[in-house]
Order: sequence, then C-alpha cells, then structure tokens
Amino acid sequence: MLQRLIDDVKQSTGNTLRLTSLAAAAAIALFITLAFLCAAAFVYVLQHYGPVEACLSGAALFLVVTLIAIAVYMARKREMQRRAEKAAKAAKSAAATMFADPALIATGLQIVRAVGVKRLVPILVVGGLALGLMASRGAAGKDEAEEE
Repeated sequence: MLQRLIDDVKQSTGNTLRLTSLAAAAAIALFITLAFLCAAAFVYVLQHYGPVEACLSGAALFLVVTLIAIAVYMARKREMQRRAEKAAKAAKSAAATMFADPALIATGLQIVRAVGVKRLVPILVVGGLALGLMASRGAAGKDEAEEE
C-alpha cells in the first residue's frame, strides 16, 4: 500500500515537471516571436519614417502594453479586496447569529452549571487562545493565496 502511494507521488511529480517544462518552452518561444515581431515593426518604421519616429513608435507601443497591464492588475486587486470584505462581513454575521441563538445560550449555561465557573475559566482561556491562533493562521493563508 505504501509503495503504491509512493508510485502515485512519483508519477504526479513527473507529470507536473513535464507540464512545467512544456509551459516554459512555450513561454520562451512566445518571447522570441514577440522580439522578432517588434524588430520587424521597428525596421519597417525606420525605413519609411526615420530613426526617431521608429524609436518613438516602439516606446509608445510598449507604453500602451504597460498601461493595459497596470489596469488589469489594479482591477484584479480591487476585486480581491471586495471579496475579502464580503467574506469578512459574512463571517461576522454568521458569528453574530450563532451567539444570538437561544438554544446555544441555554446549552452554554447548562455546561457552566455542570462544570463550575472555577474549572471553566482556564478551559475557556485555552480554547480562546487556540481559536485566535487558528483564525490568524487561516487569515494569513488566505492573504497569501489571494496575492498569488
């Protein structure tokens, strides 16, 4: 059973490595293609209009591409912030409705009566600390995933 698990991991890693190398080769080929297209456009403008106009047209083209990339980045960043705010609001409302439930409050009071206040305080402190640590780890993991 363990050998089968190891073989599955090896196969999965091999497939991922092959796909990554194919994607890298495609990216390199695309970069070279774009470089030749830019060079051809530069030579064409150079022959018809002159060196200054060729340089300015190349700079204008790359400026437009840069502005488009910045606009896409900013739009995506705003969308991620909206999603994070929406998730935070949903979490707050879920927590608020949970603590407003009369059955939950009655159950909590029964637990306090059964266990006793003196014994329950350390348990609640440790539980609150654990819950806070879990929440901070979950928020940090979500932030890292959204940034990528």
